[in-house]
Amino acid sequence: MPRSPRSPLLLAGLLATAGVAHFAVPRQFDATVPRALPGSPRAWTYGSGVVELALAAGIAAPRTRALAAKAAAGFFVGVFPANVQMAVDWRHRPAPLRAAALTRLPLQVPLVLWARAVARGGEARS
Repeated sequence: MPRSPRSPLLLAGLLATAGVAHFAVPRQFDATVPRALPGSPRAWTYGSGVVELALAAGIAAPRTRALAAKAAAGFFVGVFPANVQMAVDWRHRPAPLRAAALTRLPLQVPLVLWARAVARGGEARS
């Protein structure tokens, strides 16, 4: 069960904010797209923004919360390579930027666990 009844809405808010950011400032996200992916980085940036907005909407709605939260956990695992790419690409940047890129790596774990907890809470209420 999520720690707080607001937990699903907070997770939805985080995803919605990230999704909007992908459209508002796409260049910073383009730089994290692994070069091995086909197509343009901008297409991946916009695509992941759309996915984050859809996940946010699904988590915000009680009827779809459990499924959307499970999908969000998978999404957080799936974007991990982009965070690794960012850490590699930013290894020669100033220390604060390098630290920010490296900090993102272990932060994926609590995001996955949070989404799983929201999914379990959503199932328990259905």
